[in-house]
Amino acid sequence: AACSFILYWLTPMNAGNPHKNVLLICVDHWSGMLAPTQPHPVLSTPTLNQLAARGTSFTRAYSACPISIAARRSLMTGLSARTHGDRSVNERLVMPPVPTLADTFRGAGYQTFAVGKLHVFPRRSRIGFDEAIINEEGRRNIDGRADDWEMELSARGFAGMEYATGMANNDYLAMPWHLPDDLHPTNWTAREMSRAIRRRDPSKAGFWYLSFTAPHPPLCPPRDYWNMYSDDQMQLPSVGSWREAMGSGPFKCSQYGGGAMFRVDGSNEGDVRRALRAFFASQTHIDHQIRVVLGMLREENLLQDTHIVFLSDHGDMLGHHGLWAKGVMYEPSTRIPLLVVPAAGTERYSLPHRDDRLAEIRDVMPTLLDLAGIPIPGHVEGHSLLGPTRRSHLYGEHGNDLHATRMVVEGDYKLIYYPEGNRFQLFHLAEDPEEMCDLAEDPAYRGTREVLQDRLKSELYGGDEAWISEGRWVGLPATEKDFPNPNLSAQRGLRFP
Repeated sequence: AACSFILYWLTPMNAGNPHKNVLLICVDHWSGMLAPTQPHPVLSTPTLNQLAARGTSFTRAYSACPISIAARRSLMTGLSARTHGDRSVNERLVMPPVPTLADTFRGAGYQTFAVGKLHVFPRRSRIGFDEAIINEEGRRNIDGRADDWEMELSARGFAGMEYATGMANNDYLAMPWHLPDDLHPTNWTAREMSRAIRRRDPSKAGFWYLSFTAPHPPLCPPRDYWNMYSDDQMQLPSVGSWREAMGSGPFKCSQYGGGAMFRVDGSNEGDVRRALRAFFASQTHIDHQIRVVLGMLREENLLQDTHIVFLSDHGDMLGHHGLWAKGVMYEPSTRIPLLVVPAAGTERYSLPHRDDRLAEIRDVMPTLLDLAGIPIPGHVEGHSLLGPTRRSHLYGEHGNDLHATRMVVEGDYKLIYYPEGNRFQLFHLAEDPEEMCDLAEDPAYRGTREVLQDRLKSELYGGDEAWISEGRWVGLPATEKDFPNPNLSAQRGLRFP
């Protein structure tokens, strides 16, 4: 009998199912410049470092529309922003009528479960998951109802206190978390996912979507993580030689550089250092909580039978070039970490430890399905990264009209375009990964600029074609900027029950 018990314990819990499990981990605002393959003198992410040592890091992965809703629509459909219909921020746009990533896994016999941030409309839409336990960062403006994390706070006697620190969801003020640590949204998300894994149907493989809201502001890590770092450790962000000449610049640079939203007062280095400290603390906190979920998989005898993918919906400028948050096309905003760790014994997976091909979020759906041996739906536009396909270039977009910015990456170069003011920028990413030197007006790079402009021209749609007249780029007139910020970057208050 003892031998039978030991044999049962050592047998994977879903041994009768031929499919491997899949754990898809998504974070928010985590730049590819801070990926585990990028050496950093301060940031500590031991769990991700260990995962990276076992899998493949896609070192040139991008969020082609670096804003949460649009990026997550691409993640869950395998579609570009052009096809799924949102390159801005449309909080009330339903998902396109195609099978989602969760639909496809469920159709293949998987039990599908999501915990954390879905960022879809309606908020309680399951988008194909059997169940979704959500934390939507207090977005009661959508339906006026509490999400599952807020309901937990209420049940524990802290109803309406989630934003009592005064820290904002769209700003970079920072202080330690004010409630019990186990109610922190990062801890809650990891705990609820662990609970879902424990309660799974043992006759089915699992597709688990673990979606953390952090390190998206508010920047409120638990005090123990706040204390792991100090203000003095934080290096001030780099600022390119072109930034001063740009001035207030196009709308995007004004909005994300101390304008209506997403700001830190750059004249106060203390505020900047505290914001970076809290951000790094939040990243380490996530790293450790991922470890908790992996520990649950190990104790359930599932870890070796689980494919793991880690990515972010987009990055964060974190003060580089005087900009914060996302939505612009510079590397800290649009480049993302993308890490694929196959389950043990996956012989068909033979990618290198580091892969430098151009990849983007819409590639995640076909890659996961290919890894799991599930047919890829015909609507999917992304490429499986298990195969040999390599893009010639990558197109990025965000916003419309005066709010627009566009991007083309090809080879070692990136072209950025702001139609407002008809402004181009050109960067040699191989030699200048921090985009410190704008080459757009350098005669030596005129040919490169023209090639990339032609590539960009071929991608325009939806009214963008008007930026070209009689074969010349004309863009849109520059405008005066005024950002009084009367709503304090969408500040949340106390939520009385």
